[in-house]
Amino acid sequence: MNAAAFETIRVRMQGPVCFLQFNRPEAKNTINERLVYECRQVIDHCREQASILVLEGLPDVFCFGADFQELHEKKANGQSLDPSPEPLYDLWLDLATGPFITISHVRGKVNAGGVGFVAACDIVLADETAEFSLSELLFGLLPACVLPFLIRRIGFQKANYLTLMTQPVNVRQAVEWGLVDACDAESETLLRKHLMRLRYVPKRGIERYKRLMNSLQDGLHRAKPLALEANREVFADPRNQELIFRYIETGQFPWES
Repeated sequence: MNAAAFETIRVRMQGPVCFLQFNRPEAKNTINERLVYECRQVIDHCREQASILVLEGLPDVFCFGADFQELHEKKANGQSLDPSPEPLYDLWLDLATGPFITISHVRGKVNAGGVGFVAACDIVLADETAEFSLSELLFGLLPACVLPFLIRRIGFQKANYLTLMTQPVNVRQAVEWGLVDACDAESETLLRKHLMRLRYVPKRGIERYKRLMNSLQDGLHRAKPLALEANREVFADPRNQELIFRYIETGQFPWES
């Protein structure tokens, strides 16, 4: 794995721990095809070389969901607007079920698909600036691929409320709901304390444990075709595309006339 070749992420290995940082500051760490591809490369490396994978963002934003600018550029170039949700769903599935412990270290804003990354991880740590939102319905979209992972983590009704309200919840609320496992003003220290303990867990034990948990709760695989179909449907809707492209071109939100 050549870490220097990555364009959208930064990667470093520290013994059995792989640190993967989303690094698109010019785009609020939004998710584009390149980021998904590069994350999948890192995960393939971690299957053999790491027992712990830590996801991190920037100090003010962890990940802000789909890159609408990329969709707009596709339209301008006459390309298909199908956002191909399967690679992203499979990426989250790898985080949830892969033979390593996954940790999200969250600071700042997390929106839409960013919540998918968080919900897919085994452990979520955050500082006091973290806030979480699902804004998709404002654009006529659905957090279709996020929901199977989010429901697994916090339950149906809390995921339902977060989706319908479309507004952020702070880290204290996220801890109450179980979306965040632990928070602290000094989240770097919190992360170090967790890693000091988790380093003692052998990779073979992690592999067996994750395999057992996957067999006990296989809903993510069963939900996949429904989630992908719902995602494709809302992104193919011309009215939804109009709202997205108007936002990119003018900065107007869907509710603004």
